[in-house]
Amino acid sequence: MRSDGYYLGIDIGSVSTNLILTDKNGNISAKLYKRTCGQPIQSLVQGVNEIVLGLGCPNIIGVGVTGSGRELAGVIVGADIVKNEITTHAIAAQSFIPDVRTILEIGGQDSKIIILRKGIVYDFAMNTVCAAGTGSFLDRQAARLGLPIEEFGDLALQSSSPVRIAGRCAVFAESDMIHKQQAGHSKEDIVSGLCEALVRNYLSNLAKGKDIFEPVVFQGGVAANTGIAAAFERALDMKIIIPEHYEVMGAYGAALIARQRRMSDSSFETRFTGFEAMKRSYSTRSKDCDGCAGMCEIVELISDGLVQARWGDRCGKWSFSKAER
Repeated sequence: MRSDGYYLGIDIGSVSTNLILTDKNGNISAKLYKRTCGQPIQSLVQGVNEIVLGLGCPNIIGVGVTGSGRELAGVIVGADIVKNEITTHAIAAQSFIPDVRTILEIGGQDSKIIILRKGIVYDFAMNTVCAAGTGSFLDRQAARLGLPIEEFGDLALQSSSPVRIAGRCAVFAESDMIHKQQAGHSKEDIVSGLCEALVRNYLSNLAKGKDIFEPVVFQGGVAANTGIAAAFERALDMKIIIPEHYEVMGAYGAALIARQRRMSDSSFETRFTGFEAMKRSYSTRSKDCDGCAGMCEIVELISDGLVQARWGDRCGKWSFSKAER
């Protein structure tokens, strides 16, 4: 078994597709953050091809995937481990700040809080329902204000009197912002108020009833927004740590777990499908199973006229079936 090579970590979500390559020691050799743009398969295939260009088709010795599209990604690339975002984000944060006790994570699709005690995930919460606490909401509001999202946070820091915006609901927040604009409030005060509203919503929903202790790590794409980070520091009265690779921490955690798996198993052989598989054509389709009252929605991955994999069922009736035309 060759010990030299790279570990590939993939975090595929509805807004972004993130990839990491680490060496055999877990050091990051290359990373890629790109928009999914509603096309997870195309984004994944392009991402794998892009990240390896500079390394000339490196030897992949382990693959880990995470994110909402992890089942899909796992089949296409041949993942060795498929893990949820809570686990991968916790592992990644601990690799940079070993004594981390609280992880704040806000991505494009959802947000989450992870509480660790003695290096173990003790509690967590996720918000996948309301858009008001996510990066996609900030993107939309920045576009409506005519601001590049990259300038959003710095503008918020220029505010001396943030307005109070109703942040419990994306619809109400947008209406409130329009009202504040019409009332003559400055753009920086509105942007700063929006940052505080998002943080207030996050803490009152996800962090409610949870003890937040330092060190506190902030990761996910929204960690790039200096206005949000400053609002968290004011609300918590704590220092917020933003790791260097904050935007791809899920992918990094997946790569680290794949590395742990290989190191703990002397007979390990990666299931990576190879770079040639990235040239194949893939599509998906869904169907409802009426075999029981569960009415599961089954997703099928198709390539070369064959169903390569199925998932979405609770009983295993479809996911354990063989490929068929």
